[in-house]
Amino acid sequence: MLGNIIKKELKELLTLSTLIFMISIAFMYAIIGQSIGKAVHETPQKVNIGIVNLDKGSFGELIEHVLKQSANVVYIGKSEEEGLRRLKEKNGVALIAIPEGFTQNILSGRQGELEIVWIMRGTGIADLISTGRVQGVLGMINQEIAKKLMERYGVKDPEAVLNPFTQKAFTILKEKRLSLSPAQIGEKMSSQTTLTSIVIMMLILGAGGSVISSMGLEKENKTLETLLTLPIKRSHIVVGKIVAASIVGFIMAVIYMVGFSFYLKGLVPSSPTSGVGTDIGLNLQMKDYTLFGISLFITLLAGISLSMILGLFAENYKSSQMLSFPIVGLATFSMLLTMFKDLDTLPTVLKIVAFLIPFTHPMIALRLLMFGKIQLVVWGIVYVSVFTGVIIFIITKIFNSDRLITGRKRRRATS
Repeated sequence: MLGNIIKKELKELLTLSTLIFMISIAFMYAIIGQSIGKAVHETPQKVNIGIVNLDKGSFGELIEHVLKQSANVVYIGKSEEEGLRRLKEKNGVALIAIPEGFTQNILSGRQGELEIVWIMRGTGIADLISTGRVQGVLGMINQEIAKKLMERYGVKDPEAVLNPFTQKAFTILKEKRLSLSPAQIGEKMSSQTTLTSIVIMMLILGAGGSVISSMGLEKENKTLETLLTLPIKRSHIVVGKIVAASIVGFIMAVIYMVGFSFYLKGLVPSSPTSGVGTDIGLNLQMKDYTLFGISLFITLLAGISLSMILGLFAENYKSSQMLSFPIVGLATFSMLLTMFKDLDTLPTVLKIVAFLIPFTHPMIALRLLMFGKIQLVVWGIVYVSVFTGVIIFIITKIFNSDRLITGRKRRRATS
């Protein structure tokens, strides 16, 4: 009988439209990651630029020389209109105009001025990569002119004046010494551990939302009342619903993680098989991934159980949609908290709140495992397991009463 209940729930939860939605989201992740990675790596190292040089001095020549070495110069001449026309034909990025008297102004102790006409074809992150590279070239020009001025005024080693020191960065992060700056560590970790929080939130909302909707439909169609009147143990009904929802949640997790793995490979194609934090010496072993998987699965169970207890208050499918807001609120709060702050740097009150919310634990698990804090992850799994057990116990007590049919608690028979 329990098997029949699980089959019934799976048919209701794992519909064709649900599968199409899950696969579409995973496919979207894969496409976005691959597209961003492709856009970044297909952007040429040397961008197309144009030069309008009206200056007859040495610094005008110097700028031309630097630009020819660092970029593809598709136009050199005196006409801005002609330069812009050529740039548009060649997908150029900028037209750099050196005005007349540029060299003379600098040699006279005044600042020179370059006129730059940018050609933007979009405002996305990938669209701004080329403009960033031109800015880098302009910085090189600034340094080269400064060197020439220093040589003119008798500075023997202009490089030592412009760059009097270099940096060799070491960062001590949670008792680990890393040969990187905090900015480099943050950049390497954010694309993986931070975005994991978003995926986990989507899994919880997807699985929980389907359970609440299913409960609302059952009440609207009176199938729940029919099911409760059958000679079946109420505990079997609860277990059947949770097992079926967990199977659906597991399938969702697999589909999402496949799509998300392609997303990460697209962002970091140079090391598609590397683990989280490999580049910065924070490697994860198979046991760490196992603990993370357990934490994620137990948390999905917690989300499904919470959704089921909320679904019991639904009168119909429409009202069930509103009841998902507590799950949305808790999952979103956990996601934002783990994205912007580390658990160790939170105030004590927020630490307690974060620990009490079951959805937080898989979101921080990868970060904790990177630094060897296995005990915290294990305690998190234990807490979420107990939390889930209590919720399932409450659901079973409600199902064992007649509240779902009559709206009142079943009274014990008196002798």
